[in-house]
Amino acid sequence: MSEMNKAKLSGKTTIREIFETATEFEKVAHRFYTALIPNVSKDIRWLVEELAEEELEHVDLFTKLAKDPAVEAVMVAEIARPVADGKFSDCVQTPDLGPNPDDQAVLQYALMRESAAMDQYTELAESTPVGPLKDAFVFLANEETKHKAELEKIYYEVVHSGGV
Repeated sequence: MSEMNKAKLSGKTTIREIFETATEFEKVAHRFYTALIPNVSKDIRWLVEELAEEELEHVDLFTKLAKDPAVEAVMVAEIARPVADGKFSDCVQTPDLGPNPDDQAVLQYALMRESAAMDQYTELAESTPVGPLKDAFVFLANEETKHKAELEKIYYEVVHSGGV
């Protein structure tokens, strides 16, 4: 049995595996939202532009962290695989919302992503060793929590104003 399969069975993972998945999660989100901008309604275009920009900032954060010797030093450490890891990892695959996506579908997808990210980063903030990576996960957990609350407010407004 491979080391990776043993780790999955034990419920453990390495920080490197989590870090790589999180980096890919943010890159995919940035590409997805950027591609979505010209196709969404003008009512939520500003929001999709903002989401694309925020995801790019997260990619930049991970790129910077990857070069930090203190982060490199903890990459081989094993931590408990987050409960939200499956849902988070699934978000690396993005849906095809078609050429003219419905505002509600875009908001539902964005809410699902922010929720998965919030859960994942919150759990990682609690289980990662003290240092710059833990600080980054705390920051990201707070960011995703704010994004989710903002999206919930916008979703409510769009759905209940008859905007879809």
